[in-house]
Amino acid sequence: MRNMNIWSEEFGAETDTPILLIMGSMSQGVMWPDEFVGRLTAGGRRVIRYDHRDTGMSGTVDFATEPYTWDDIKSDVYRVMDAHGLESAHLVGHSAGGLLGQLIAVERPERVRSLSVIASSPLGGGEGQVLVRALTGQPQPEGALPAPAPEFVAFYRALMAAPPPQDRRALIDGMIAEQRVLHGTGLPFDKDAARRLQERIYDRARDLSAVANHRLAAAAGPDFEPVGVLHRVKAPTLVIEGSHEPVKPGHGAVIAEQIPGARLMIVAGMGHTLPPEVHEELAAAILAHTGLD
Repeated sequence: MRNMNIWSEEFGAETDTPILLIMGSMSQGVMWPDEFVGRLTAGGRRVIRYDHRDTGMSGTVDFATEPYTWDDIKSDVYRVMDAHGLESAHLVGHSAGGLLGQLIAVERPERVRSLSVIASSPLGGGEGQVLVRALTGQPQPEGALPAPAPEFVAFYRALMAAPPPQDRRALIDGMIAEQRVLHGTGLPFDKDAARRLQERIYDRARDLSAVANHRLAAAAGPDFEPVGVLHRVKAPTLVIEGSHEPVKPGHGAVIAEQIPGARLMIVAGMGHTLPPEVHEELAAAILAHTGLD
């Protein structure tokens, strides 16, 4: 496959302690809120965020002619680090970005100074199968990860059955509705702020429909996640989950149990997104966790 152009930006001094922010599947780097990034930078960190391939301002492909897998998405993390001259960094991953961070901590421990995992699932835990079973109404087997919240399942079942939106406003309205569900029920939802964010995401995307390639990439490489390897993580690990997580409730505890010495932090009211009410608490925790150099 041809080399993929990856958009990234950094904040803070080049001599500051580096933090690489890895967002989740189908999500642009600007999903890391500017205020949250600013708090990390003000705390003396060099912060880098980037758009995954097929999101935002990074390159897009015709998947039928240029297929890839999540191994390639993982390799982009190394490419971003290399482009910014980082032999190692503190990795902070959200959702599927947390899976990438876990895998990198296993396979390239020398590149991970510390690991912070937010709203994620354990590597090799079968989260994808849990989601599919929930959406299709299949029973979850004994020992499976906890299933998503009922309101999350109901929303995505309705979304799968609905016709696609036909214009910019309808698409953005749908994105706001999805953000509301991911936000959870623990904190007030700011619809105006959500519209500003989703308009930004829409307007800066080279091809908004290309994010669906991440699902195709998962299907093209179903063995992406190794099983039973989290005990090999050596990096100091902080696992963060919201008390109102609608997508992966209770998954943080499973990660913390499997990684030696990992610490679990529950953020009151937080769902699967990063609203302003949690920025101070999250930034303080990550600044403390990355103050290990």
